[in-house]
Amino acid sequence: MSTISTALRNFKEPTKDELTEIFFSIPSAASTPPAPKDEVTNKTEEVERMEINAVMSMGVHGEEDSYAGKLYLIAPYLTFASLDRKSVRLTLPLSTIRRVERLNARAGIYALSLALWHGSKIIVQLTSLRPTADLFCSLLRDALKIELQKGQMKKVKPFVKTCYSETLVTESATVADQEHEDGSLIAEEKDSGPRESTFHGGLGLRFKFPGDPRKLREASKIKLWTQYLKTHGRNLTLLRYPQCTRLVQVGLPNRLRGEMWETLSGSIFLRFSNPGYYEQLLKDNEGRTSASTEDIEKDLHRSLPEYAGYQSEDGISALRRVLQAYAFKNPELGYCQAMNILAAAILIYMSEEQAFWLLEVLCDRLLPGYYAPSMHGTLLDQRVFESLVQRCLPMIHDHFQAVDVQLSVASLPWFLSLFINSMPMIFAFRIVDCFFCMGPKVLFQVGTAILKINGEKLLQVQDDGHFLHLMRDYFASLGESAHPDSNDPRARAITRFQELLLVSFREFAVVTEEMIQGERRRFRSEIIHSIESFAKRSAVRNLRTLERFTKDQAGLVYDSLYRAMCVFPPPPATLPPPSLLTTDDQAGADKPETRIGLKTFQYFLSEVATWARDEKIVSNGFQQRVDRSVAEHEFIDRLFFFWDVSCRGALSFQDLISGLDGVMFNGLMENIEWFFNLHDKNKDGFLTKDEVLTLSETFLFIFRYEIGDAYLGAVSRFMSNAFEYGDALLPQPEEGDDSPAPLPANQPYLNLATFRMVVLADEILESFFETDLTASFRLDPLPESFDAAATLGPSSSSSSGILGDLWSTIATDSNKKMFNMFTDEIGKAVGKHQVVHKPSIGRYTTLEEPKARESLLTPGMRHSVSRGSLRSIDEKDGVRLTPERTTPGISPGRVSPRPVTPTQEKKRERVVSDGDSMPLIQKAAAALLERPQFEIDHVESEDEGDDAFGVGEDEDEGVDENVMDEVDAFLEAHDSGLTEADKEVAKGLIDAKPMK
Repeated sequence: MSTISTALRNFKEPTKDELTEIFFSIPSAASTPPAPKDEVTNKTEEVERMEINAVMSMGVHGEEDSYAGKLYLIAPYLTFASLDRKSVRLTLPLSTIRRVERLNARAGIYALSLALWHGSKIIVQLTSLRPTADLFCSLLRDALKIELQKGQMKKVKPFVKTCYSETLVTESATVADQEHEDGSLIAEEKDSGPRESTFHGGLGLRFKFPGDPRKLREASKIKLWTQYLKTHGRNLTLLRYPQCTRLVQVGLPNRLRGEMWETLSGSIFLRFSNPGYYEQLLKDNEGRTSASTEDIEKDLHRSLPEYAGYQSEDGISALRRVLQAYAFKNPELGYCQAMNILAAAILIYMSEEQAFWLLEVLCDRLLPGYYAPSMHGTLLDQRVFESLVQRCLPMIHDHFQAVDVQLSVASLPWFLSLFINSMPMIFAFRIVDCFFCMGPKVLFQVGTAILKINGEKLLQVQDDGHFLHLMRDYFASLGESAHPDSNDPRARAITRFQELLLVSFREFAVVTEEMIQGERRRFRSEIIHSIESFAKRSAVRNLRTLERFTKDQAGLVYDSLYRAMCVFPPPPATLPPPSLLTTDDQAGADKPETRIGLKTFQYFLSEVATWARDEKIVSNGFQQRVDRSVAEHEFIDRLFFFWDVSCRGALSFQDLISGLDGVMFNGLMENIEWFFNLHDKNKDGFLTKDEVLTLSETFLFIFRYEIGDAYLGAVSRFMSNAFEYGDALLPQPEEGDDSPAPLPANQPYLNLATFRMVVLADEILESFFETDLTASFRLDPLPESFDAAATLGPSSSSSSGILGDLWSTIATDSNKKMFNMFTDEIGKAVGKHQVVHKPSIGRYTTLEEPKARESLLTPGMRHSVSRGSLRSIDEKDGVRLTPERTTPGISPGRVSPRPVTPTQEKKRERVVSDGDSMPLIQKAAAALLERPQFEIDHVESEDEGDDAFGVGEDEDEGVDENVMDEVDAFLEAHDSGLTEADKEVAKGLIDAKPMK
């Protein structure tokens, strides 16, 4: 069993609007849960997005400088960024704006004053043209009205009470009396728990925060942050000025760290807009288990076990709930290793609800693909990191290449755990502070700085083990002095960690988000190809059996399946249903597996079977191409359920391998039996009359585009012979009962032996089952240019013409369709447009067709309810022939003859025992080549004359006259079938004149 993911193929570069949302940490629509039906949600989308040039300043003189930039209205948020996109940034929910006033400034200046929830004031000067400014103000007014109608304004007050900054700024003296120096709460008594508070907090409130608060200077940090939050807003209304970034680089105080993480990352907006969602999610999924919950249980006790909080059941339970809630919300992603490390670190400083939303932002926006099953985001960034090392530290890169040391051996855990698993927590959390404030580029800057600081020692490394040991020693010494031998006391006071941050943000400031995004685009296709190749090998290796396929052939089946899954994505991988009996073979079968539905199967079959697709060769004078589309027919649906041996309504990769094995390696007789069983609905070994008709329709579907009428004639003869032989095997009506009884719907009509005989009676059908059916399944390798754009819908599978390779390289799928339509219209105009359907079998390319064999049944054997009983020419001898046809390479015993009576059997044995069986064979051959006799040919008269028709010449003339009289009377009675009015119209048309 295997899990196959096409998420990498579905990647699309973010649009301009999406990049703007990411920059301002605005929740995307994908990460926002659906709102209740009774809330007004559609009106928000009606407010148009708009950006305008503006100058922003604080409403207090001398507090901050003014900054020019752009003001964005992205309902329900108002955002601002300075021109350098670094100095000032603001993301403001519209519900936190209390008042908007236009300032009465001097002529030519359009300024607005925004009064915020926390009492601060922002002055925004709109520097665009007056009509543009008026339009922006109008849209802002509409967006504010919608927020008021939704009741979002009322939700601000209870929400801000959950933020510690509110208590810190308004009641700083009282808070200081209730907390230890490190920020943890003081208990009233020994046995009592911590004091109850309205604000959210993490496990550190109870189990204390890591590090020595005096060495970390917690008191000084709290004082600086309290002053900043009073003047620049807090939580929902925080203004990020240059001072904010500097304070973050110095380090966040323990008590404020959790709130600042969610504010800087934007997860606070998700928590604000979805109150109670986390608790409801846990309640709805209480007691639910899945593969993710089982993996979570395995990793719970491996999550920062050195921290006291995770040595108690309270900490473990909180971690379990957060990880399970995320897995329930994102079932496709579920749980991935290293998530437990992040969640455990976050829970030290944040509540469960805060940690849940921050984990959502981390996995979805900040580190996309890091915690996916394929870990494609991590692998991609490792490739980008190696490229940066090659560019910035070429000597180290060349040395690692020479001694074959893999940089990712050490750097991959750095990125995956945000350095939490690599260095002491107090230092790792400082890096995490900068990560949430400055973005993912911090990981690249810090990683490159680590290599530069240890450059001399790294040039002595000879293997991976030495590299890891060197990095471990360095991280253990981050708290030591960077210059212990210096005479300057200020230099001796600089620790190695401070040196690391200094090198990271000064020397490697050239590493920007734009550079990282460009490198990601550069290496993405390489990483995708590598991951897909590994996934393909794993899927083939995990098959229970390859059947008669080789590994290369199974890989080609996988390629076709993968392409179909890109076009029609299957549902998420699920566990197989539990079974009461478990065998050794099923011991490892309880893993999630990917199964495809009918729509995906139709596309997959069109990739491997020629008759399952419609291919049109289009020529218009400019190009010749093959347009391919998926064919739809009941036969394909029947094949889908025929291969679904587990009756789950979906097919796995193993089901497809086993199903294709049942037809691609068969001989003549096996293919006939396979085709019979495919149409035997109730699996009783017989086809009903309706199933014979369905089987005939399948033949017509497969042969629908073949040249000439050879296959159509073969199907016609098959139906004729099948019905004749089937009727002959039906129970005969009793004597005197001329009307045949109606057949029941499930009446057995044709068994396998009879079906085989009827098929072998026709050379074309025999050739189809012997070679053509197997040959119609073709496993062709995918072109190297296969990409996600080529799988968005039915498109041309091949293209050749004037443009050549340039066409396939620069043209998108939509442009190709537009170009094809354009050239087709021109081709029609000049008379060079031709469309030819490509045959599925393609055996006959001209209209000269071979003459098919006659029916197996002799006239004497044709005892049909629908056609009447026909006598054999040899019935007068008392012998009814039952021929057996022998095909080269096939034993005659495998074709069942028609049953005969005991008398006939004795007579046959007597003839054969005489040693002269040639007369019998000659009679059989003569009977097969005899023109079929019909009842109308056996007219007998009591007085036979000398002529061939048994009547005399005089009588013949009388008969002719009587017949002609009858014909004239019939024509007079029926005439032309026209009414008198129709006749008058017809006469009038005769004398009508042509139009001028």
